[in-house]
Amino acid sequence: EVQLQASGGGLVQAGGSLRLSCAASGFDFNDYSIDWFRQAPGKEREGVSCFSSADSSTYYADSVKGRFTISSDNAKNTVYLQMNGLEPEDTAVYYCAAAAYHLCRVGFWRPEEYEYWGQGTQVTVSS
Repeated sequence: EVQLQASGGGLVQAGGSLRLSCAASGFDFNDYSIDWFRQAPGKEREGVSCFSSADSSTYYADSVKGRFTISSDNAKNTVYLQMNGLEPEDTAVYYCAAAAYHLCRVGFWRPEEYEYWGQGTQVTVSS
């Protein structure tokens, strides 16, 4: 059974930090990118960050560059998103998603092109 389990969300004050985790199982982690998307109320889902094991490349949305860092523990099939300097504009439900043969250096794919999605974890940043 394929699973993407996202966790680590919560309520934090502006300027604070959170670390999200996405634990993958049921598919070959090395053949997929693991991406983080987020969706705020009334807004479209947007890509935040991406990690691909195949070439160890990463990608970040301009809005989070310099604040967020994506990393992977391949032994645990888990991708982490360290979020520092959080802003109220970062408030959203964060989802992890997996796409086969997607190399992050090309940027995000369209959401419908991702095969698997996690259940989402709420991040709320208060001002």
